[in-house]
Amino acid sequence: MKSNKNEPFETIYRQHHAMVLHMCLGFVKGDKDTANDLSQEIFISVWNNLDKFRGASSYKTWIYRITVNTCLQYVKKDKKEKTVPTLDVENKAATIETETNTNQNVSELYKAIGQLKKIDRLIIMMVLENQDYDKISEVIGIRHTNVRVKIYRIKKRLATILKNNKNE
Repeated sequence: MKSNKNEPFETIYRQHHAMVLHMCLGFVKGDKDTANDLSQEIFISVWNNLDKFRGASSYKTWIYRITVNTCLQYVKKDKKEKTVPTLDVENKAATIETETNTNQNVSELYKAIGQLKKIDRLIIMMVLENQDYDKISEVIGIRHTNVRVKIYRIKKRLATILKNNKNE
């Protein structure tokens, strides 16, 4: 029975690992170690619940929901415990300066995404994953037309955050 579970899981993992990791990075403000830990936790959950997958949605939608729930639980727990002080995040961001400009821009973007509301983080991460509005609408639970408006507002907010961060 395990061999029957291994094959689909390996395929699911290969197809969705990058997406899950990027989503996690957005929720943890670019902290790669924490994002890797969350990603691993998500795929453990996928493995444990693979037999319970009903097929009511695609694997991708199912994994998005697991990812969002896991990340939101982490953010909520982290906020209560305050395990990552603001100075620690700023120090980590300062060490990234030695990396290439591309990595620095990506890091700044994830840091800015981390300053958004939880639902806005999820939406913009899905946009970065090139998800269409229908898929975003399905995962978030809002109308297709509202997705377009929210994305526009999120992009404006991100531009403001990035501009303010550069001025500091």
